Amino acid sequence: MLITKNSAVEFHYTLSEAGVELESSANEKPMSYLHGHGGVFPTMEAALEGKKVDDNVEVTLTPEQSYGERREEGHIQRIAIKHLQKKGTKEKLKVGAVVSVESNQGSQEVTVVKVGKFNADCDLNHPLAGKTLTFAIQIVSVREGSEEELSHGHIHAEGGCGH
Repeated sequence: MLITKNSAVEFHYTLSEAGVELESSANEKPMSYLHGHGGVFPTMEAALEGKKVDDNVEVTLTPEQSYGERREEGHIQRIAIKHLQKKGTKEKLKVGAVVSVESNQGSQEVTVVKVGKFNADCDLNHPLAGKTLTFAIQIVSVREGSEEELSHGHIHAEGGCGH
């Protein structure tokens, strides 16, 4: 089956910048999205259109096509430490740590630039903002999206999504 609008797609990826690997899903569950519903960057989605299981695709995205340019003015914010969540660890916050914070736009990754006793100053730019990124993608599965997935606009893990 070829990837077309409303296809449920799973893939593994390796993300790099200037030939340096930044992250990979190789030892994790594959990423999934519903094609044509904004689940991945538009340029990436266009590169995956018409591909099939076991195809390998490499796509390079400019900052404008991915996380945007870095913005310096007004993008440092003081946040109470209790609102910051470091993925998978209970260790103390350190300068340079990438943490999650809930905002009115949902969960957002920020970078800690200064740590105090009760608050941390955080850079609100996405950690990958301003970078030209290359995704090496291997397509793992392609199927038709279910009616429920199409109505919700995203893939459901086993057991549904709770909507």
